[in-house]
Amino acid sequence: MARLDVNRSGEMEVFVRVVELGGFSPAARAARMTPSAVSKLIARLEARLGARLLNRSTRQLQLTPEGCAFYERATRVLADLEEAERAASIGEEAVGRVRINTSASYATHILAPVLPDFLASHPGITLDIVQTDAVVDLLAERMDVAIRAGPLKSSSLVARKLGDTPLVVVAAPSYLERWGEPRTIADLEHHDRIGFGYARTVDGWPLRENGKTNVVPASGRVQASDGEGLRQLALAGVGLARLAAFTVRGDIAAGRLMPVLGHLDTGDCETFHAVYVGQGGPLPSRVRALLDFLAKDGRVS
Repeated sequence: MARLDVNRSGEMEVFVRVVELGGFSPAARAARMTPSAVSKLIARLEARLGARLLNRSTRQLQLTPEGCAFYERATRVLADLEEAERAASIGEEAVGRVRINTSASYATHILAPVLPDFLASHPGITLDIVQTDAVVDLLAERMDVAIRAGPLKSSSLVARKLGDTPLVVVAAPSYLERWGEPRTIADLEHHDRIGFGYARTVDGWPLRENGKTNVVPASGRVQASDGEGLRQLALAGVGLARLAAFTVRGDIAAGRLMPVLGHLDTGDCETFHAVYVGQGGPLPSRVRALLDFLAKDGRVS
């Protein structure tokens, strides 16, 4: 057991500030200490742990592998301490920042419309939304929650299902006027099929014709890194795109996009989940509040 006269939480807090603020001087200002005191504290911490946490140069600080691991654990410990104090003093009111990783499509069409209600219900919570279709490491990127589409791989992450969405092939009226409407799989050979610029679980469009399912490659001249980018390209008349129904429902209703090849639809859907790191203990109330809200009001179906 560590000595009681060692302020481990204080050391962790200063170390985390050094990492997040990028240096001893800004961390010292935030902690109302001198830079030399911060430097000595970090040196004492490294000596006690028997590991170098930071590589120092005249221009920057760089975390060592041991420093990265300690930083991740320290942030979780400090969050748990803050949560414990808050629960004891104000009845577990949800307070603090929640970092969310999500696709631009989900952020635009599902999350943004319901956020005013969430923020009104939880005035103590602030949100940091990072948009990307790429699968990120939640710990490495310091994310609390990620919204992911498609089947989940086996991992230490815990998931809450947000529903299933059909996928629909669409095109702008201007594109169909120029190139005609495809009605068979063979017709697609003469059309630009806008695709994703990264590998997906099913890398193509499953279409069923004459009792047989074929996966047609999305092999157009243009690719995009996220679904919202594909939607904008389709709206501009660049080509055909196969997108989640919730992202184009309004465009179809307004006549900005037209569904095509519906008679060849296989009926497959894409599943959405909110995932988070399972730590074997209770979730911070700020994260639990967001997950509960998404499970109710952030569904794609």
